[in-house]
This record gives sequence, structure tokens and C-alpha cells, in this order.
Amino acid sequence: MSEKALWPGRVLVTGGASGLGAAIVDAVLQVGGVPVVLDRDITAATASKAFQVDVSDREAVEEAVREAAVSLNGLDAVVTAAGIDRCGKLESVSADDWEKVIAVNLLGTVSTVRAALPYLKESRGRVVTVASTLAKRALPEASAYCASKFGVLGFTHALAAETAGEIGVTAMIPGGMKTRFFDDRPEQYKPSDDSRLNDPANVARAILFVLSQPIGCEVREMLICHEGENSWP
Repeated sequence: MSEKALWPGRVLVTGGASGLGAAIVDAVLQVGGVPVVLDRDITAATASKAFQVDVSDREAVEEAVREAAVSLNGLDAVVTAAGIDRCGKLESVSADDWEKVIAVNLLGTVSTVRAALPYLKESRGRVVTVASTLAKRALPEASAYCASKFGVLGFTHALAAETAGEIGVTAMIPGGMKTRFFDDRPEQYKPSDDSRLNDPANVARAILFVLSQPIGCEVREMLICHEGENSWP
């Protein structure tokens, strides 16, 4: 199709029941789109369609994406907002915890995009992956998270090159946000206050801007953060 007349259309959001993902779902709803959520806990999901799935489980992701696409008669966009973190020195973080971060943040992103790709090619849709400012700058005691988000950024750039002219691909790079993302961290790894954390609604609006671009125009990468963000540059 030549125009995105149904923008933003049918938008699958991983991690869509909380944090940034929930803000994206709300933003899509506000402009008349149809969001569908993939999340391991969907009790708080505001979208009418939600699938309970751990994105680190590739087979479960493939089935959930297929069911979502069938229920909506296709997909117009995928936003991969699911993410976790396990802070600490490399020798202090268990191998299982370290690898779980990679499995959720990087492999979960890849699995979701791979499963959605046939539907997005059919609709000339878009992928927005959610990286982090820690995909641009490494910090100590964050090796798992940095590795996963550097990987997401590299994957997204490669995907954009591979699918140019078929789908839209954007890497969204947010700084810290006022969500519950930091709640399960040890105290020394939590922000001392939230004065330099961005509102996730601001990032959600930036993602809608990306999804609103006409065919042939691409926002390949966008970094968005609070003006006092200290993890970038």
C-alpha cells in the first residue's frame, strides 16, 4: 500500500503491560490504533488483546506473535520494549542471571521480530527496537545490560540494511525513565532521585512519531532522554 491510512494500525508491543511498554500502548490507543501486548504478566495490560509470554522463550514468542497476527488479521508495527537488568560485577552476577538478561533483552527482541517479519513485510510495516543509552556508553557493573543493548543496536542496524525497502526499522535509544524498572535493584544501583529520569510518555510519543513517517522516509535511530541525563554522552 502506498499510504499509511490506518496509522498507527495494529501494533504489537512486548513488555506492554508496564513501564515504557504500557506508555506505548496508551499512546497507540489515544490515536486510534490497536495495540496487542506480549508480557510475562498481563494482569495490568490496558490493551484488549494481551498474551502472557516470556520473551526469552522463543517457541512461546513465535506462537504468541502468530496468534496475535491472526486475531488482528495482520500487523503494522512491532515495538520491542520488554527488558530486564541484573547489576553487579561480572563475578558477582550468577551466570543464569547474566544470561537471562541476554535472553530477554537481545534474543527476545530477535525472536519477536523474526516471528513478525512475514506480517510486517505484507503490510509494509515497521519495527522499533528499544535499546538504551547504555548501548552507546558502557558502565561498570552493568556488563549484562550493556552487552544486551549493544547487541540490540547492532541487530537493528543490520536488520535495517537487510530489509531496506521492505519494512521500516528504527532503533529507539531512551535514557532512564520514571518506571518500576529500577525497583528490584540493590539500593546502590538505584537512582538517588528521579529528577533526571524522563517520563515514559515522552518516549512513547517519540515512537509514535517514528510510526507516523510516510513510506520511503526512515528514522533509523533516535536518542531521547531527560535534559539532565548522565548516562550519555
